[in-house]
Amino acid sequence: MGTDAEARFPAVMVDQCFRYTARSWRCQQAACRATDRRFPMSRTKQSNPSVPSPQRRSVHGVLAVFTAVAMLSGCAGDRDRSNDPRATPPWLYEKAQDSIKSTNYTNAIFFLEQLESRFPFSDEAKQGQLDLMYVYYRDGQFESAIDAADNFVRENPTHPRVDYAYYIEGLSHYDPSRGVLERLFRVDTTMRPPVGALEAFTAFSTLVDRFPNSEYAPDATQRIKFLRNRLARYEAHIAEYYIRRGAYVGALRRLHRIIETYYGSDSTYWALEMMLESYRELGLGDLAADTERLLEENAHLKNSKS
Repeated sequence: MGTDAEARFPAVMVDQCFRYTARSWRCQQAACRATDRRFPMSRTKQSNPSVPSPQRRSVHGVLAVFTAVAMLSGCAGDRDRSNDPRATPPWLYEKAQDSIKSTNYTNAIFFLEQLESRFPFSDEAKQGQLDLMYVYYRDGQFESAIDAADNFVRENPTHPRVDYAYYIEGLSHYDPSRGVLERLFRVDTTMRPPVGALEAFTAFSTLVDRFPNSEYAPDATQRIKFLRNRLARYEAHIAEYYIRRGAYVGALRRLHRIIETYYGSDSTYWALEMMLESYRELGLGDLAADTERLLEENAHLKNSKS
């Protein structure tokens, strides 16, 4: 089975997420200095400097309350201002990036959706569409990420970052397709209809075929290997069901699909063996002979089925 590699999120997002780090840090420092001036620490001499006086503990408590209120007020204020006509595309985009950096995906989605709905033709909105599908994915909103990626590909087929949209679409189908049971209890989910896995396989295959030099192609290739094995095993389960019941024509349809669509999977050689058996049972000697030759040519795959 191919390596189930972890997702490596693109460098393009890193630059965006941390663009305003220095500015945010300076604002925080200025707020702290202003708070210190308003609430100076007690200078009462203490016999044990390591133990704060009751007055100092009280001041610390006041400071903590004011800091929390200020932070909450700041977040609410930003959201209120987003509806202000003076809120510009750069401002909305900056707030979204600050939220992404702090992994506050709820706020990031809010600002990016505002940017897209209010300023759809701005430069920031185009990049914001790519950021939004990323944030949807990280927030576990896979259907929204898929819709955003599909819309971007449809509306921007020649955009230089369309490969990224295919990548996010593949990831968004890929994660749910694995399922909680498979991750936690190692349940064999190849016996269930692999709708998500098939969609992920299609998205990753399109990415690799259309953009072989993409920075996301190596990771997509590893995921394709995993998905190819999974999809082939699902077809193998159905073929086995038909063979046990003597429905060899139905079995052959599934076996042909394994060979034609998922060639190289860990079920390939097994599928050829079952094809040979099915042709013999149906009395199709010529096709059985052709299948024997294919078995010889693919002997290197003999021990791949696990």
